Amino acid sequence: MSEFRTINAADVAGQRLVVRADLNAPVQGGKVSDATRIQRFAAGIKPLLDEGARITVLSHFGRPKGERNKDFTIAPILPVLAEALGVSVRFADDCIGAAAVLASENLANGEIMLCENVRFHPGEEANDAGFAVELAKLGDIYVNDAFSAAHRAHASTAAITTLLPAFAGPLMAEEITALIAALEDPKRPAVAVVGGAKVSSKIAVLKNLVGKVDAVVVGGGMANTFMLADGHPIGKSLCEADQVPTVHEIRELAAKSGCKIILPVDVVCAFDFAPNAKNITTDLDGCPEDAMILDAGPKSVKVIADVFANSKTILWNGPMGAFEMEPFDMATIALAKVAAKLTKDGTLASIAGGGDTVAALNVAGAADDFTYVSTAGGAFLEWLEGKELPAIAALRLAAVN
Repeated sequence: MSEFRTINAADVAGQRLVVRADLNAPVQGGKVSDATRIQRFAAGIKPLLDEGARITVLSHFGRPKGERNKDFTIAPILPVLAEALGVSVRFADDCIGAAAVLASENLANGEIMLCENVRFHPGEEANDAGFAVELAKLGDIYVNDAFSAAHRAHASTAAITTLLPAFAGPLMAEEITALIAALEDPKRPAVAVVGGAKVSSKIAVLKNLVGKVDAVVVGGGMANTFMLADGHPIGKSLCEADQVPTVHEIRELAAKSGCKIILPVDVVCAFDFAPNAKNITTDLDGCPEDAMILDAGPKSVKVIADVFANSKTILWNGPMGAFEMEPFDMATIALAKVAAKLTKDGTLASIAGGGDTVAALNVAGAADDFTYVSTAGGAFLEWLEGKELPAIAALRLAAVN
């Protein structure tokens, strides 16, 4: 974090802050159905309000394709944000223009305003310099607190950093610190859990991680492709036969860097892809031709739990099986609970991210005990791939200019 300016270290009393947040929460029937992102943003920003900052919040909401569309108004977020902050939140029905600028100027110390969806304007996703100039009129200091949008070079995440003093927000700083600790400078031994349906979607992640950690646990449908590459029968399981050469390449990279690839040692096979489908647990050579592998078995859980117990850091992205269906959530939930307990006991630093991962940890009741759980999706994945995220690069550049 020494490469960034963080807003927590600045004197914000009386200052107009234009804060980029990610308040893109799910809405059903006009009401927010999951307020996690809003609550986490509010927890970080509340101290700045208490210090007397005058805050204007920018956020995207859905994909309105650069046009004003009432179906993508950010208005449903307003009461939830107000409740999370414990203060009233003003609303501007546009993010640019004289009325929005005047409203930002009229904020008293400790007051906050939410602007309408920045994606109502095509200049946002085009990273248009002119649009960024209009956004910059809303404040004297720019704060990016939206890590989950950091993989996009948009006007409110990139171009604006050249126009105002730019700082990382509380949530952004927290996220970067956690990911650096997990991936760039982890306490060792360090292990990564990488699950999901397809190897092809996480080739870059796997190639990067085998050079960063001491072991990679492969789960989900991805493990099926690894097992196929190793010559094990996988029946009708989801797999990518065309990725077998990639599996061999990943194994070679892992061997060169001394990273161990850990696969299930037993599997749960079902005859239908459905909740509580007829199933059997077998070793790696026992999958029937007419069955599919939907989870790792109990012996695998014990093996992987022992790996966790002998590790100091775990980085988790993706489930071990078809966790959305009982009983094929067994391995994911059991291992999540193991990681949570080790973290609570103080022997393990645990960092997790990705939509399915967060959902699985919540089902397991383990999320609160993890060291850090990222709500970012694409940005988290690109970080794991070793890519430099445009918004992070912009903040870094702003700090030296």
